[in-house]
Amino acid sequence: MMVKPGETAALEPSRHNIVGPVPGSPSWFIVNPLSRQADILSAEEAEALRSGTIADATAWAGKGYLVEPDEERKRFRQAYLDALEARQKDEVQLFFAPWYACNFACSYCYQASYEPPRKALDPAVVDAFFAHIRTAFAGRRKYLTLFGGEPLLSGPAQRQSIESVVRGAASAGLDLAIVTNGHELESYLPLLGEAHIRELQITLDGPEAVHDGRRPLRGGTGSFRSTVRGIDAALEQGLPVNLRAVVDRQNLDALPALAEIAREHGWIGHPLFKTQLGRNYELHHCYGAPGQLYSRIELYQALYDLIGKHPAVLDFHRPAFSLARFLFDNGELPEPLFDSCPATKTEWAFDYTGQIYSCTATVGKAGESLGTFYPEVSLDLAAIAAWEDRDVLAISACSTCNLQLACGGGCGAVAKNRTGRVSEPDCRPVGELLGLGIALYGAKERILS
Repeated sequence: MMVKPGETAALEPSRHNIVGPVPGSPSWFIVNPLSRQADILSAEEAEALRSGTIADATAWAGKGYLVEPDEERKRFRQAYLDALEARQKDEVQLFFAPWYACNFACSYCYQASYEPPRKALDPAVVDAFFAHIRTAFAGRRKYLTLFGGEPLLSGPAQRQSIESVVRGAASAGLDLAIVTNGHELESYLPLLGEAHIRELQITLDGPEAVHDGRRPLRGGTGSFRSTVRGIDAALEQGLPVNLRAVVDRQNLDALPALAEIAREHGWIGHPLFKTQLGRNYELHHCYGAPGQLYSRIELYQALYDLIGKHPAVLDFHRPAFSLARFLFDNGELPEPLFDSCPATKTEWAFDYTGQIYSCTATVGKAGESLGTFYPEVSLDLAAIAAWEDRDVLAISACSTCNLQLACGGGCGAVAKNRTGRVSEPDCRPVGELLGLGIALYGAKERILS
């Protein structure tokens, strides 16, 4: 399809245009992640773009919706080089799992099929870990995240181990984040006061009956009340809390009630409180109740419908809907996304056995180790390179996809689990998500005419 505006060089629709209908509206949207432009179109304008019958292409070309292909390829290449340079300056998140043991028996635990060695954290491993990251990530901005299993367990030996990691992070000048179920958080707060806490990620899946049905303690006792106490106490102590709700068909309808609990406790609007939603999905093994799981687009469609009935949910959490929330919150699109998988680039994971992994989705899984930091440093350079090289240029399926700079190729661990290869895509329904997000967040119409 070619468009010739006057005497100018032949123009074509950009290969990065994302065009789709806005649900519940006669309007359409156009988003271009490379030119970082977005507009609302009439149905007639959308059809003119599709059919190549645009009468005056000046405005369209100015926003990068119509392009000279060679010039666009140059812009793409420069944007890619800029992204690589920026990534080298990004902060690295280093995860450390002191064990995979947990005091919960969550119904959807993705680590349930793992069989890691059961042994205490050796102080020599802690020393080797800090020595390794000091050398391997010298000159890089970085911070440490405690992971598991559940890192904050109640036993005296576990507390002593966590003390050594927390104080090691403080000695190394590293900010510390913790992914915790929150059950023992209150009792750990005096120790955490010795560190600079970046955030505490705590999971709460709904009001008491819903949460306790999904996230009981081993033995069946409920965990809702202890988790809520931990959140309250952490905020009172001035520690940032990132509240995560893992959602599926079983508990999505409980979000309005969870939002009301957050309001009653004064979490909503607190400067140190934020939220995220985690989609429950199959990762490494078959989930016991697959009928409860949403696909990505099913989840966002359900969220869209739920928020339509309960708009106060948006006070608790604003879903991303791909690029839509960013666009409306910031008045512009983010930089093009050449890679949405941080594994071995800005994320690494390590565990108490001395193994090194690409990310939290692979840590502890047999066959996924990329090397060791204890008892000696040994790296599988070929395996690491496969992860490091993964981006939309390395994934052949992404090369002709107009969604590539909004999707970024998706999650490498999910792709590898599905296909056996890191260099395969984990595709995202970007167009549908954008349509829902634009309809929800209500752009002011800007018509190109």
